[in-house]
Amino acid sequence: MLRRAAAAAAAGRGLRGPLGAAGQRQQRSGEGSPDGGSRSDRAPKIYTRTGDAGFSSTFTGERRPKADRIFEALGATDELSSAIGLAGEFMSEKGHTFVEQLHKVQCMLQDVGSNIATPLSSAREAHLKRTSFSEKPVLELEQWIDSYSEELPPLRAFILPSGGKSSAALHFSRAVCRRAESVVPLVQAGEADPNVAKYLNRLSDYLFVLARYAAMKEGKEEKIYLKPGP
Repeated sequence: MLRRAAAAAAAGRGLRGPLGAAGQRQQRSGEGSPDGGSRSDRAPKIYTRTGDAGFSSTFTGERRPKADRIFEALGATDELSSAIGLAGEFMSEKGHTFVEQLHKVQCMLQDVGSNIATPLSSAREAHLKRTSFSEKPVLELEQWIDSYSEELPPLRAFILPSGGKSSAALHFSRAVCRRAESVVPLVQAGEADPNVAKYLNRLSDYLFVLARYAAMKEGKEEKIYLKPGP
């Protein structure tokens, strides 16, 4: 699903729309339905059957095996956005004001997916204009990190994922983010923008700091690593 959404996003067909590529195909059609309504009035089909043989398409039109590093990175990015969404729900229940930041991060991850789905080796100029990823989101994460870090007590021990549901969910998101950094080989191979790797690297730091901040705001205790005895 993320692969189709990323391709639709890259094509400028509703970057974050809920219908994805299938819905956009119907919306572009001007043909009417048998009952007199337009095809866009009907629910779109989610499945396309184009990946049944084990191959999928990049935004540039390449057909690659689903085991390709591009789709591995897209899957990890999709999982990361889902984990962040779950963490955001826990924090919404607590009334945290930084939930909107997490929503913005999820939107940025859609843009990350668009860039990953557009391998530079086969991209044309038109593709690059639609899927470029700048350093601005990286700098914004750094500003957020610095702001929260100023309010936190000094880090004097290794912290275990804990500190209440909000904090633990953010720690889990951070762990998923580490796996999403599987995009690094694509950057090293010249297939993805270096700013994508920078963003994911900085995002894991942001999620760690935010997990600590959420625990502090909720008055929850963070568990620390204690070396087991002999």
